[in-house]
Amino acid sequence: MKKLLFSLFICFSCLKFYAQQANNWSRSELGFSLGTMYYIGDLNQFRPFYETNLAGGLMYRFHYHSRLTLRFNYTYGSLDADDKDSKIIINKNRDLNFHTDIHELVGGIEFHYLPFQLGHKRYPGTAYILAQCGAFYMNPKINYNNQEIALQPLGTEGQMRGQRYDKVQFCIPIGLGAKFSLGKSASFSFDVANRKTFTDYIDDVGATYYPNTNLIPSLNGTLAGSISNQSIDGTAINVRNGYVVLSHVSSSLSFAKKYGLSAPFNEVKYDFNLVKKS
Repeated sequence: MKKLLFSLFICFSCLKFYAQQANNWSRSELGFSLGTMYYIGDLNQFRPFYETNLAGGLMYRFHYHSRLTLRFNYTYGSLDADDKDSKIIINKNRDLNFHTDIHELVGGIEFHYLPFQLGHKRYPGTAYILAQCGAFYMNPKINYNNQEIALQPLGTEGQMRGQRYDKVQFCIPIGLGAKFSLGKSASFSFDVANRKTFTDYIDDVGATYYPNTNLIPSLNGTLAGSISNQSIDGTAINVRNGYVVLSHVSSSLSFAKKYGLSAPFNEVKYDFNLVKKS
């Protein structure tokens, strides 16, 4: 009996080993992404894809399971908006503008709707949910009298030193996408993701303001006072909305290489019969 159990154990071990060897695809992908970036906030309240700028970066995937992939991204892009382009009269009168580069580093998961593996004929593609977290760097600037001036050091809303916002902020990208296998060594993906940001100062316009704006020059200097109040007739200085949504639409091409490790793929089945000799 012990010999029979030992023989069956060896048999199942060999079958398992064979299943892994027959399905020996790479766990890792390294690639690049290219897409667009825009924001919804104080200087662009109701127009998605307005002032859309190019964005690009690098991506790494680790296939933990046929339905779950770990993903890490570095993305570089830029955001800008100008009250002169607004269709809202009070915002146009406010007459603010901004530009900032964005450097983002995030990591998280892709949860596949269907099983997926590079080169697998039965499952060549899938939709997925993207959930990540990480941080981004921003440095809002303004075009003022034909000069580009960094806004954070000025305290344009009356912030004193120690009260000014940080240039590095936390973010949580959430999105939907789809990816397709291009043979055993490459894949193509497309996704759209919105970022939950924890700052209202990507555009240097926060949710609060100083009622007595005449104090800003005495607190933070003449330049801060002049930039904080650029309204055409002086009536729109305190227009603030207090929200920011950062969005990124991207397409990615990534490449894989075999490293001798098989990605776990639980859809492969094996049938066998035990025949008893008479």
